[in-house]
Amino acid sequence: MKIIIAGDGKVGIALTRQLLHEGHDVTIVDSNPHVLQANMYLDDVMAVQGNAATLEALRQAKVNEAELLIAATSADEINLLCCLTAKKLNPRIHTIARVRNPEYSEQLYVMREELGLSLTINPELSAAREIFHLLQFPSFIRRDGFAKGRVEIVGLRIDEGSRLDGVPLNQLYQIAQVKVLVCAVLREGEVTIPDGSFVLRRGDRIFVTARAVNLAQLIKNLGITKQKIRQVMLVGGGRVSYYLAQRLLDARVSVKIVEQDRARARLLADQLPGASVVWGDGSSQALLASEGLAQTDALVTLTGMDEENIVISMYGHAQGVRKVVTKVNRLEYGHMFMDMGVGSVVSPKELCSALITRYVRAMQNKTGSILALHHIAEGAAEALEFRVDDTVLHRGVPLKDVPVKPGVLISCITRGPDTIIPDGATHYETGDTAIVVTTRQSQFRRMNDIFA
Repeated sequence: MKIIIAGDGKVGIALTRQLLHEGHDVTIVDSNPHVLQANMYLDDVMAVQGNAATLEALRQAKVNEAELLIAATSADEINLLCCLTAKKLNPRIHTIARVRNPEYSEQLYVMREELGLSLTINPELSAAREIFHLLQFPSFIRRDGFAKGRVEIVGLRIDEGSRLDGVPLNQLYQIAQVKVLVCAVLREGEVTIPDGSFVLRRGDRIFVTARAVNLAQLIKNLGITKQKIRQVMLVGGGRVSYYLAQRLLDARVSVKIVEQDRARARLLADQLPGASVVWGDGSSQALLASEGLAQTDALVTLTGMDEENIVISMYGHAQGVRKVVTKVNRLEYGHMFMDMGVGSVVSPKELCSALITRYVRAMQNKTGSILALHHIAEGAAEALEFRVDDTVLHRGVPLKDVPVKPGVLISCITRGPDTIIPDGATHYETGDTAIVVTTRQSQFRRMNDIFA
């Protein structure tokens, strides 16, 4: 596909590399020539210097030939005008706009067609939802939802003394007492799609497919203490912090926000009267101690600097905070420090890229197309949800007889109100949805791509 990306910041760079990896023809538009030159060298893409919202820049980018425009500049207004202008020049084009200001939410809903928008994304809102999701079950290092929330793939770490240490997967049910499927294991940086003979061991990070209603029972049966989160400290008062605090307060969770900028702290105090807002340096150990860090249930680091978030999270872990969540934009940082107390790592950039990647793949194939896409196991594996229609092969065939490619596992099937954690005798039918986990580097755009 011919894709134009307007804005070459963090999100734009991540999208460019992801879409190039999937074989698309990408043109980037940005007003900064130095940024463009650096990324042309790295990614070998076409580049246009100019204001992405102008007719001239879009014409130079050959918008009339493009199938998709992604507007991801730092200004919401430019992104919206860019999509509107692109739609005027090419009525067939699909448009995606990054819009971060919560004040525009109602207009986007009411004026979506007039603005020429196919999809709007808000990375900070997505990150806040993800973090809130994690805080509901603090024992999980990761949670990804499928089948409209009925199925989840959750991440767990096997620590010393865990009931799962030394257990082969074909004996997992005897301990879990609920039907689940371990769909991926991350061990010493290597990801594996395991079979029943695979033996779990201390230090593994496992990704488990389970029905959402069974998560509480799973935690109980594994001997993991269910930690109720009542007090949360947020370090950094940006948009993610604002969105997250709203959700936590609605759930009657006590929220304390530490923000270094005085004007921003005052604004948050006005916007979030139910929260306690502290004006101060969140990287100061003395300040964190005086504000009761050691007594809080969860610490979420949300400053604008990855390095600062990582250091504060590690300090919180050392102080015994039960649940730590770290926001990073450079995912390699999260991977490097995963075993050093940064807890669950959330990346707004990654969430945004995954959402757009799913949309792009769905555009290419309307049959058997993708309903959801999540990167798991530190990005080394993908979990995809497909709709099973009349074009999908091997319908009605037991899974043990379905020829899937190496590194591929069908981990769940939903059929009407039923959620099925499959075994070898399970089959899928027209109208089902299927969740597929894969470590393969080739990109699956439709369900038939998984078959050998």
